Amino acid sequence: MQTISSTDFHLPNQTAAYHGKVRDVYTIADKYVVMVATDRISAFDVVQPKPIPHKGQVLNQLAEYFLSATRDIAPNWLVSVPDPNVSIGLKCEPYRVEMVIRDCLIGHAWREYESGKRVLCGVELPEGLKEYDRFPAPIITPATKADEGHDEDISGEEIIARGIVPFDEYKKLTYLTQLLFARGQDMALDRGLFLADTKYEFGKLDGQIYVIDEIHTPDSARYFYSDSYDAFIAGESTEPPKHLSKEFVRQWLIQHGFAGLTGQTVPEMSDEVVQEISDKYIELFKQITGAEFVPMSENEDIIKRIENNLTKALENL
Repeated sequence: MQTISSTDFHLPNQTAAYHGKVRDVYTIADKYVVMVATDRISAFDVVQPKPIPHKGQVLNQLAEYFLSATRDIAPNWLVSVPDPNVSIGLKCEPYRVEMVIRDCLIGHAWREYESGKRVLCGVELPEGLKEYDRFPAPIITPATKADEGHDEDISGEEIIARGIVPFDEYKKLTYLTQLLFARGQDMALDRGLFLADTKYEFGKLDGQIYVIDEIHTPDSARYFYSDSYDAFIAGESTEPPKHLSKEFVRQWLIQHGFAGLTGQTVPEMSDEVVQEISDKYIELFKQITGAEFVPMSENEDIIKRIENNLTKALENL
């Protein structure tokens, strides 16, 4: 099965190229950004050795789905999607923080809490919480945006004090984060899912704040099936809520001795595990959109297809 592990395009009017953990990013005429969603998968800020079939297509099409559904809340960078694995958007100056919002104690927050910490990004957490417990209201736990290596937790107060984001703009980012999360939770609930947490990235162009990058995808959000989550919280089931996100990849890595810590070795994923991950991404696409997933043909050169579609799209900008 073909996968996209990397790209190395030289596009018309290309002025820069950057290869991130998951996406290859090309700047066009210093005005537009081309994001190619590869099939690479990152966990604990480390790119795993094997790409995941169809993952890039799922992420790109889900990002388009959610960006289109939230334009009434905030403008976003997306201009067009000329290929299932590619988005073209406006080049914005990114804020150097990720706005993480959480509605329950899971993932990184739970690992920090379990280690004894009771303050997360300036937010005080009460004693006696258990994994999966919901907070009285969603909390915002920002992280610094690292080009390489691990993002780091940071409080809103420190973001302002260090001049990373001005006070008024940080207030706006907080407000937009809350609105976007509420919309995402409503959309998830309509499809039988609980959106537990997610992150947003924002940028600025001509004085206007834009949503950038992907939103509400399995790489940037954590979903549970709502019936399994509700049953667990109500004490009606001892089975942990059923995940539908990248969290199960993190758990698999932890079980195999890797949590992104210094000195740990990334375990090798079998073909069966890779296929399971691919199936989970497709399952989420179907569940959240209510539409069938249509994979691209295996009988074509994927890289050539992307390059041809991109070239045509850039000619029309």
